[in-house]
Amino acid sequence: MHANYPPTRTVEQVDTYHGVVVRDPYRWLEDLESEETAAWVAAQNDVTFEFLAGIPKRDRVRQRLTELWNYEKFSAPFKAGDRYFYFKNDGLQNQSVLYALDRLDGEPRVLLDPNTLSADGTVALSGVAVSDDGNLLAYGLSKSGSDWQEWFVRDVGTGEDRGDRLEWIKFSGAHWTTDNRGFFYSRYEAPDASKQFQEVNYFQKLYYHQLGADQADDELIYERPDRKAWMFGIKVSEDGRYLIISVVQGTDPRNLIFYKDLQAPNADIIELISEFEASYRFVGNDGPRLWFQTDRDSPRGRLIEIDLDRPAVSDWTELIPESDDTLQGVRVLDNCFVASYLRDARSALCIYAIDGRFQSELLLPGIGSVSGFDGRRKDTETFYTFSSFTTPPTVYRYDFKTATSTQFRKPKVGFNPANYETRQVFYRSKDGTQVPMFVVHKKGLLLDGNNPTLLYGYGGFNVSLTPSFAISRLVWMELGGVYAVPNLRGGGEYGEAWHQAGMKLKKQNVFDDFIAAAEWLQAYRYTNPRKLAIAGDSNGGLLVGACMTQRPDLFGAALPSVGVMDMLRFHKFTIGWAWSSDYGSPEDEQEFQALYAYSPLHNLRPGTAYPATLIATADRDDRVVPAHSFKYAAALQAAHIGDAPVLIRIETTAGHGAGKPTTKRIEEAADKMAFLVATLGVTVR
Repeated sequence: MHANYPPTRTVEQVDTYHGVVVRDPYRWLEDLESEETAAWVAAQNDVTFEFLAGIPKRDRVRQRLTELWNYEKFSAPFKAGDRYFYFKNDGLQNQSVLYALDRLDGEPRVLLDPNTLSADGTVALSGVAVSDDGNLLAYGLSKSGSDWQEWFVRDVGTGEDRGDRLEWIKFSGAHWTTDNRGFFYSRYEAPDASKQFQEVNYFQKLYYHQLGADQADDELIYERPDRKAWMFGIKVSEDGRYLIISVVQGTDPRNLIFYKDLQAPNADIIELISEFEASYRFVGNDGPRLWFQTDRDSPRGRLIEIDLDRPAVSDWTELIPESDDTLQGVRVLDNCFVASYLRDARSALCIYAIDGRFQSELLLPGIGSVSGFDGRRKDTETFYTFSSFTTPPTVYRYDFKTATSTQFRKPKVGFNPANYETRQVFYRSKDGTQVPMFVVHKKGLLLDGNNPTLLYGYGGFNVSLTPSFAISRLVWMELGGVYAVPNLRGGGEYGEAWHQAGMKLKKQNVFDDFIAAAEWLQAYRYTNPRKLAIAGDSNGGLLVGACMTQRPDLFGAALPSVGVMDMLRFHKFTIGWAWSSDYGSPEDEQEFQALYAYSPLHNLRPGTAYPATLIATADRDDRVVPAHSFKYAAALQAAHIGDAPVLIRIETTAGHGAGKPTTKRIEEAADKMAFLVATLGVTVR
């Protein structure tokens, strides 16, 4: 297998960082538009797909994935005006369809079907915003997985589009004014046409679009030419009075809060929070009294009230204090606060009176994750979705008048969840820190140290990995596999302190946590190094790349997907600069030393036997540009010895993952599963 890798040309590219000389022999693979790069991609894919096609049980795995995937999927309904809206996928549709209902028990009608917009399903609905009266839909479309969006407006009653068309929108939603005449959004200047999937994204601007107007005439609300990294999140208060602007610098959770009085002609934008010292998320308001979820002086979060007439910090009021659980979000419904928490990485829900007094905890069906609870302050009903590792997303309706939940939509998937069990264990990392981990498998598993096991992680950007449902995991467990998810430092499971414990100079903690999880699974005889695979996406791809270079002896297979692999040049493409808040910057000498010490690309050792590896990326990924994976694959193939295959799978007309059509998702899952079947020696009957 080793001799069949396509040759990859090297160049004499040398860079010096703070006196350290670093070679970059595969720099030419960063040119994604060159004919040579295209030829390399084609040659690598030929080798990869020839290997995958030769796996005898690949078709059986894909067939089972398709069988189980084919079930109706519903989102939780949300309401605007007198109408309800929800998404539904019949089973194998490439994209979910948006439906509208004039009443909850009425006849649903298709409002927008993205499947009609492209033959291969690669045009995806990437954002929706319904006007307050429920009569107009602003929606964003993305093509081939790109982060770039175009936005349009559709009449909900007729189902027809109006003439509005907005371009060069990225990392933004649309937020209607309560008069239903237009909406706010953020966008960038048009990039160079030849570099739109690589060019660095700076200088986002905030606009107001009036219905029927040309985008060129949109009103510029706010820009900061002196702050190229600033990005603007927006929200209009439910009473229509205030435009709340959340100013962020990339992925740093700390933000500023500005506001504009929409009812005062020519009102200035006022800086309410003007220092990047904590995170603030607007929840709602009662006149000039604004409610924010914040981690200021409370790493696990609390709810505060700021009176715009007395905005000094000393006049802030605490409504819901910090607790032992991590506050994830707060909604205002039925004139009370519905607060969602993480309790050891699983969802919990509490209801508080509008003055902050605790009222009740909403009981959930089990260990799982909850989303939804959309609505307005006067609503007496809401909808939420509950899911777990073995429970497909099930929609519930909650009635505040009776304080009861009733099942609204339950998917029918062709498996029996009673045959599986989920455990949460706690293990010690290298420095003694206790880390939780979910372990899921068939009941009656024999702990003989020989079970194929898939260890999945992320560990960054304040992202929490909570129990979630996926058909690919079910198929893995049907094959006798164990699925394990540790809640690594760098995530948000235990608040901002947990996040910061895995950032910048402390990033090695994340890798230590993951390695310790692998060692725990082996010590407790779930598996052994020949049967253990690791997987992760994006920042999780970096996790896999770093851990397999640090401990190649510990794993039998690795699946790094759309990973950040070059930690010295990540900031030079698209939105990569924004990740410096988590990773640090190569421009800083101390942070460079930390980055260089674990950068997957720079820590491959020639003559080392690495685990069987299937790298995955996509040609139109403009979040983590594919050059990361290209260069890592070339370097890994050059360094690796032994018979274990090290391959790269490069998806075409696809991006970082969002909006990927069902057909591509099934194909990719089948290829990854088949790769593990072949390299870990999994039995498929």
